[in-house]
Amino acid sequence: MEKFIKLMDESELKVGLVGNPKFKTIMLPVAKESVYGKEAESLKLWGVDPELGKHFIEGLQDKFQVLYFDYEGHRLKHPNSEHLTAENIVKDLLVIADKMDVKKFSYYGYSWLALVGLQLGIQTDRLESLIMGGFPPIDGPYKEMLIVTNKTYEQSKNNQNSSVFNEQDESKSQEKVDWDNIKVKLDTNQTKQFVTLYKNLKEFDDREIQHKLAIPKLIFAGEKDTIVYGKNFGNVTVDIVGILQKNKQELKHMGWDIEILEGKNMNHTKAMQPITVLEVIKPWLIKNLL
Repeated sequence: MEKFIKLMDESELKVGLVGNPKFKTIMLPVAKESVYGKEAESLKLWGVDPELGKHFIEGLQDKFQVLYFDYEGHRLKHPNSEHLTAENIVKDLLVIADKMDVKKFSYYGYSWLALVGLQLGIQTDRLESLIMGGFPPIDGPYKEMLIVTNKTYEQSKNNQNSSVFNEQDESKSQEKVDWDNIKVKLDTNQTKQFVTLYKNLKEFDDREIQHKLAIPKLIFAGEKDTIVYGKNFGNVTVDIVGILQKNKQELKHMGWDIEILEGKNMNHTKAMQPITVLEVIKPWLIKNLL
């Protein structure tokens, strides 16, 4: 079943629900539409599965009902530059659940969509379990990401007439990204909305809210998930795996299950691919929900 649902800003998002209605429901806001041809080849260079959403859904629907929608893709097409706050995103997700007649559900999100899951967990009692990938639940890099998104926004204003990557960058995977030579050519409204999100979370205390998450919860990241941004992006380091390793015992004490995904190239992009993620989250969901 698929339908278009009107969100808080009046934009309409395509949402699907598949699987046996008797199964537990997983909310999956990472289901990007499959892409083909040149665009697919470009994604593969960066280690991205061009059929990411399809593979996630197929991998989970035999045991769970999957509520899927491409929230990130929707926000790139329909930017909410002034109002993409954590509170408004949670409202969008709850509207989606309501319109699809889903009362209780688990949530999986990766990167900024993982931090959305943390917000969802503290703002509603409808969550049955939470899986965060590529963003730590305590000591999250909110201030660092505000710097990076601010710099990205500034570049988007200045680089509208240049290419997104120079030629040598296009032939590289994310393992060797030269952050000083990447040129941002996203629309300013697209980039500004993420400044709004991280500005809204600048003072957020992710330790103080942990007692509100009395549900099964999992955090995972690749063992190479450390991004060192150059001068053009504020000279900041976003060390996802370092934060997790530093806080491992404390997180366990708070009730978090932790998985560090091993592999020479297991960086931020590699650790979000279905072939990797499903091996981690599916057994965990089965153990904690079924």
